[in-house]
Order: sequence, then structure tokens, then C-alpha cells
Amino acid sequence: MLVAAALCLLAWSVLHRAPQEISAPVPGPAANGAPLLVSATPTTSADRSVVIDVAGKVRRPGVATLPGGSRVIDALRRAGGARRGVDLSTLNLARPLVDGEQILVGVSGATGRSANAAGPAPADGTLVNLNAASAEQLEGLPGVGPVTAAKIVEWRTGHGAFTAVDELLDVDGIGTKTLAELAPHVTL
Repeated sequence: MLVAAALCLLAWSVLHRAPQEISAPVPGPAANGAPLLVSATPTTSADRSVVIDVAGKVRRPGVATLPGGSRVIDALRRAGGARRGVDLSTLNLARPLVDGEQILVGVSGATGRSANAAGPAPADGTLVNLNAASAEQLEGLPGVGPVTAAKIVEWRTGHGAFTAVDELLDVDGIGTKTLAELAPHVTL
């Protein structure tokens, strides 16, 4: 009876002990030749979130908060994906994200300015609202004729309101050169 009570007390004390950090060798060499150690209570980057800015040729550019441990591909998905025809081979889609970084999609660092910052506003200060302008008003923009104005209105009707000036790249007939001309003259 005394032995059974002692065993119960021993089992209870082992099971109710405070957790302790332990380390165990992991197979494989460490940089200095010593075994790598793993904590029994790991803290991972997944415990924190990261705030990133996705810019360039994506459907919904902007700032997003993602779980820690997220990858570039997760940021790209959060931004609605790359625009049609964008070459993603320059991006490492598997790279882990770093808090506060900007991911430029389809543009180089030197030319990765937002379309909203492409140039100064018109001298008279009048901006054309892409979501409210008529086809006639759109025709007054540089590089926009009747056909392109109609395509902008058609895109807006089919896809809803523009959420970024860069979405003009999705309109047939508007490329980066035309976008650079239009951006200082339009608003949302």
C-alpha cells in the first residue's frame, strides 16, 4: 500500500511539473560542426504577422497584413494575382516575407513607381474620375480616342468600379506608355 501511494505521488509530480525547455540534437551538421539544437517550446515567425506592400502589375495593389511565415506567393494572391501577361520569373515566389517590405511585380525597382505618382497633376487641377466619367469626358484625356473611351466604359461596366489607376492596363488598347500619360490626369 505504501509503495502504491509512493508511485502515485511520483506519477502525479512528473505529470504536473512545469514545462521545461529542452534541447535535442537534430541530425545534420551545424555551421560550427556542433549538433543543431531544437527547443521543446519553439517560437516561430508564424507567431507574428507581417505587413507588406504589393505594388506594380497586380490586380489590387496596396498594403496587406499576412500571417508570419507567409511567402511572396501568398502576398501575390492577396493582391489578386498578377495582371495578364506579367512575367513572374524575376520573383522568388517561395521566399519568406519580411515585415515592412515592398514587393514589386512586373516592374524593376527604378521604374516601380505607382501609376498615381507617374507625374504631376494637370495644371488646372481637374482630374477625370475613371468610375464616373462618361465616354465623352474620357476622350478628353491624352491618348484616349472614342474607341479607347468606349473600352474603358465597357471594362467598368463588366468589372465594376476601378480600384486602382493601374487597372487601366486591363483595358484593351491601354499599355504602359498610355497609362503613364493618363495617370496624372485621372482619379478614382
